[in-house]
Amino acid sequence: MLFYISLVALVALVVLVLHRYRSSIAPYVPRRVKTLFPQFNHYVPLSTFADQASAGMSSSNFDIEANIMDGDSRSGLDERGTQEVMEIMRQERVNFDQARLIRHNRILANNGIDSSGMPLDSKAITHL
Repeated sequence: MLFYISLVALVALVVLVLHRYRSSIAPYVPRRVKTLFPQFNHYVPLSTFADQASAGMSSSNFDIEANIMDGDSRSGLDERGTQEVMEIMRQERVNFDQARLIRHNRILANNGIDSSGMPLDSKAITHL
C-alpha cells in the first residue's frame, strides 16, 4: 500500500514540475508527443513586441505599439513577467493594466513593501 502511495506522489510531483516549467520544456517536446496532447499545443512564447501587442499586452497606459512604430530594436518584454501578467489576466479576469498592478503589488509584498510604497518593517525610517 505504501508503495502505491509513493508512486502516486511521484507522479503528482512530476506533473507539477512539468506544469511549472512548461514554458522552457515546450520547445523541446517532439512534435509526435505534442500531437498526442492537442490541448498543450497552444503555448507559443511571446518574444517580440508585435507578438506581445497582438496578445493584448498593451494599453493606453503601457503602449507597446509605440515601441513597434518607433522601430525599437529590443526583443520585447521580459518573458517571465509577460507570462505572469497573462496568467493573472486569465485567472482574475482583469484587463492588462489591472493585471500589471496586481503583479506589481505582489512583488512589493514579497519584498516587504505595502501597496502604497511604505515599508512594512517596523524599524524602517519613513520620515525625519
